[in-house]
Amino acid sequence: MSYIDEVMERVIVKNPAEPEFHQAVKEVLESLRVVVAANEENFRRDALLERLVEPERQFKFRVPWVDDSGQVQVNTGYRVQFNSAIGPYKGGLRLHPSVNLGIIKFLGFEQIFKNSLTGLPIGGGKGGADFDPKGKSDREVMAFCQSFMTELSRYIGADTDVPAGDIGTGAREIGYMFGQYKRLKNVYEGVLTGKGLTYGGSLARTEATGYGLLYLTKEMLSINGIEIAGKTIAVSGSGNVATYAIQKAQEMGAKVVTASDSTGWVYDSEGIDLLALKEIKEVKRARLSEYVNLRPNAVYHTGKGVWSVKVDIALPCATQNELLLEDAKALVANGCIAVGEGANMPTSLDATEYFLAHGVLFAPGKAANAGGVAVSALEMSQNSGRLNWSFEEVDGKLKEIMVAITHNMAAAAEKYGFAGNYVIGANIAGFEKIATTMTIQGVV
Repeated sequence: MSYIDEVMERVIVKNPAEPEFHQAVKEVLESLRVVVAANEENFRRDALLERLVEPERQFKFRVPWVDDSGQVQVNTGYRVQFNSAIGPYKGGLRLHPSVNLGIIKFLGFEQIFKNSLTGLPIGGGKGGADFDPKGKSDREVMAFCQSFMTELSRYIGADTDVPAGDIGTGAREIGYMFGQYKRLKNVYEGVLTGKGLTYGGSLARTEATGYGLLYLTKEMLSINGIEIAGKTIAVSGSGNVATYAIQKAQEMGAKVVTASDSTGWVYDSEGIDLLALKEIKEVKRARLSEYVNLRPNAVYHTGKGVWSVKVDIALPCATQNELLLEDAKALVANGCIAVGEGANMPTSLDATEYFLAHGVLFAPGKAANAGGVAVSALEMSQNSGRLNWSFEEVDGKLKEIMVAITHNMAAAAEKYGFAGNYVIGANIAGFEKIATTMTIQGVV
């Protein structure tokens, strides 16, 4: 049995009932076979892969809070500090009922390589809780966030672990958490990113993941001799990532015809009206079904189906495992030429393999959605230097980072004989930096 197979088997046995984590580890390790084979003796001696797949620390804690009726509620909080070889742990806090340790570990493991790809000095981590902010009053959200941070504050710091927002954790939640951290620690430091502009946040952070996705997708198409202008795009989701992916795609001359939320999706043959989408989702915080009230020519569908439309490019920007094998088959049959993952691991492994087998250009999430964490790291830099950069400065740095990621993953894939396979290329490019640094720093 090969070293990779041994480690994969151990991960499954040691971490039962964590399928998302198994999936993330398998996807990465399979891509690394050629690199590991060339260094197997040294890697095995140093147990490098065992150390890579085992978090440095993981915390699980109780989060009690009082709702508006006076009833005490109890949630479970998590923080997984996965790898600090190249910098302090960096990764978001997800607030959603689906959150469990396996999902946090999958996200944290992915974050190691994503953060490495940015070229910035940040390690990998992730956290969150099974709390749902939807339908809660501001006071209830504040009560939860303060209780959550009371425990989390023991483990984080500007040079130790710097969490950020994620699904369910927006500006409101980050504000409450930052206030409680400051209250507990009596320090004013950049312990969180995604902060408001009045207290250390960075311009372009809201737009970063969506913009970065398009910068990378455009560059990936360009190095393959394809222009993004004039292409038709399907986008899933309607949060920050999807909204600003749609905006940047439109600025690049493409037409985005879909958007979705947890209840359904819309098809607008004339192109998604960004102002209408923002009005519904950012102002009214309403369901996407209201879109047809503002755009009568659009069609709303309940349930899934966003990938059934004939498009040139698919950008899954909602959540993990939202694009399955049958969806991949439908997209390929309809002539899709490229996929860029705006969410974390939104494409199942068999769907990814199907795309690659049929010549679809595929940008994996650890590369394609790295824009958010890249600008978070730029926010850390601004906080450390007590600086404020303009939107144009941050956006320019973001574009440089995403273009560099595109070329680095393409070069790594070609170097090892997998030209055009950006899944392998991204994993190898991220891994090589981590492996080298872990070796230099010794058995820690």
